[in-house]
Amino acid sequence: MKRRLAAILIADVVGYSRLSQIDEEGTRARFQLDMTDIFDPSIAHHRGRLVKTLGDGLLIEFQSVVDALRCAVDIQKKKAERNSGALPEQQLVFRIGINLGDIIVEGEDIQGDGVNLADRIQGLAEPGGIAISGSAYDQVKSKLALGYISLGERMVKNIADPIRVYRVVADPAASINAKPVQPPRRWPPRKALGLIVFVLLAGAGVWWQIGATFLPASPGRFAYPLPEKPSVAVLPFINVSGATEHDHLAAGLTDDLITELSKVSGLFVIARHSVFAVRNKDSSIQDVAAELGVHYVLEGTLQRADTRLRINVKLIDALTGLSLWAERYDRQYMDLFAVQDDVIGKIISALEVKLSKNEREQLARIPTDNLEAYDYFLRAEQEGFFYGDVQSFRRTLAYYQKAIDLDPDFASAHAGIARVAVDVWRNDYNYLWSGAVARKVAYDAAGQALKIDPNNARAQTVLALLQLVDGRAVEAKDSAYRAVAAQPNDAEIVANLALILAYFGDSKQAIIEMDKALRLDPTPPPNLQLLAGIVFYTTRENARAIPLIEAARSALPNVEPAREYLAAAYAYANEKQQAEQEAKQLLAIFPDSNLTYYTYLYDYWRDSDLRYHLAGLRAAGIPQWPFDFQGNPADQIRGSELRELMNNKTWTGKHRNGTEFIQYFDKSGGTAYRSANTSITGTVEIRDDRLCEQFTGYFLDRMVCGYVYRNTSKEWELDKPFIHVTPRAVMSFSVTP
Repeated sequence: MKRRLAAILIADVVGYSRLSQIDEEGTRARFQLDMTDIFDPSIAHHRGRLVKTLGDGLLIEFQSVVDALRCAVDIQKKKAERNSGALPEQQLVFRIGINLGDIIVEGEDIQGDGVNLADRIQGLAEPGGIAISGSAYDQVKSKLALGYISLGERMVKNIADPIRVYRVVADPAASINAKPVQPPRRWPPRKALGLIVFVLLAGAGVWWQIGATFLPASPGRFAYPLPEKPSVAVLPFINVSGATEHDHLAAGLTDDLITELSKVSGLFVIARHSVFAVRNKDSSIQDVAAELGVHYVLEGTLQRADTRLRINVKLIDALTGLSLWAERYDRQYMDLFAVQDDVIGKIISALEVKLSKNEREQLARIPTDNLEAYDYFLRAEQEGFFYGDVQSFRRTLAYYQKAIDLDPDFASAHAGIARVAVDVWRNDYNYLWSGAVARKVAYDAAGQALKIDPNNARAQTVLALLQLVDGRAVEAKDSAYRAVAAQPNDAEIVANLALILAYFGDSKQAIIEMDKALRLDPTPPPNLQLLAGIVFYTTRENARAIPLIEAARSALPNVEPAREYLAAAYAYANEKQQAEQEAKQLLAIFPDSNLTYYTYLYDYWRDSDLRYHLAGLRAAGIPQWPFDFQGNPADQIRGSELRELMNNKTWTGKHRNGTEFIQYFDKSGGTAYRSANTSITGTVEIRDDRLCEQFTGYFLDRMVCGYVYRNTSKEWELDKPFIHVTPRAVMSFSVTP
């Protein structure tokens, strides 16, 4: 095995996935242009060797660190000049990392820790900036007219020891004037005991007496039987900073503790929404434990002041009233993960829970080295918890993407994007993305999350839902069970397993899993209420379904599925007036609602379930075709006459909702459709006197069929002689060659 010392430069595009989603071909072309115009000449001028490209990045070897840094500065200067004249969506911004280290030579390729370190250091650079390792800094600090800002020692993924890192700046004086950036000091998992500084949270006027007691909760008061395993509710941490801007940090700490504890199969952990709901009632600890049906309660406060973070936390046994354990932490904000790690370790130790090897590895995993990325992730989670309209979707996606831009290896942020995208796709929300784009984003983001962290439960759940809609039952079940195995106490993940089981006919187990999810989240949020209602409706447990869907509908009045399923459920409950009212509201939200549309949208369902749902919607008053269009068979265009209308012809007309359109058909079965908001191409064919069309990204890429009639009624446009009815629209049109 051949080894040598080398200077390694790695460059990577910031936000490449997002740019590719906007314009995949254009983004790739701009990358190749940068290679030709900027990278190749600069590498050659500074005596470097391009080892290989890494998708949206480059690996370059130099014999001298000075040459490597000069090349990096030259590249970033030229890129800044090029970007100054480009639109934001057309700008490629690079991060560059440089390391001097030992490498393994394999033919023309190079491997080893020297390369891995350069990659990790690249992730610590600012967008458009350069970061270098301590070994590289020692070689260049007095040889170039540049400045260097110390980031201190950093722990990075898959590297055992901390490394010194510096950011490169143009001003040589910056090395003297800038204060070193404090690093996020990380302690090895479960080894931080005794390293915490115990202080009173005096600045917030809070005093916690270690070992304090309160009146125990009587077992007879509990709303649910206590689980056989230790059961815990993590109450929302209270922000005592006096600044609401830190509320999301307190909520995020709560969420993270719940998420991490949810990975432990030996615990029973109440979901986020339920603990926030009971805490908002200003209940006592005993009341909280009794209402949620848990043996133990964790509560705490958080205060952030500049770079300092003060946290008080204690674990209480609700049956005895004793405080089992309490800690006071006074640390740097960048030590947040170390504090979380210590709290989790203390809880597991106090409750005498045994961890499997996989659970130990998962709990030891650092979510991200970049606390700014973590902050954006927390904002996305808070925003996305109740998303339901296009603006909240967009804000959530923007926060997740910002987190990824700051740390491309942030698995949970990739999984967050996947979660949004799969909801957009399976609910046919084309106002945000086309179905094809949403499906690709969901697959790509889930795949990237699982590539970084194969045990990411949210990404596994997204993959299961994608496989469900694709009709791949065995794979969907396998992915859903993997998700539950990775995070057995996550109510949403367990509920999605129940949904998949219900759609594939395992009603008994679906109900068991959904009951488990509702026990984990006894005060469920609207999205979980709707999901549970759909599962019970699908398994013919209508009496249980209706109250859940009603609650979801009240909270999310403009969410179509809530109206849709409630209309059908009321119909089966012989609540005719209520069923018709829900159908009326559904048609007000989505005027094109019709049974043919749902037939195509749910074609991955079992036949019996689809017939059941369509019959319920029909009884509630949902029409067969949009706007209850009923064509006269005598007016239908058939056979050769229909073919002649399409043969190299252009249709011009207007939708029933007033949208004007133009559609062209060529001789080979291709079509192009354009309106004010849509421009798509697809394929067409004639089946049994029906016009069948397939547009990428619509109806889950299915071929859908409709009819063409002579417009004898002239209901909308007196001068348009034909009507085309499809599952999504009714249109009147005229034909031109």
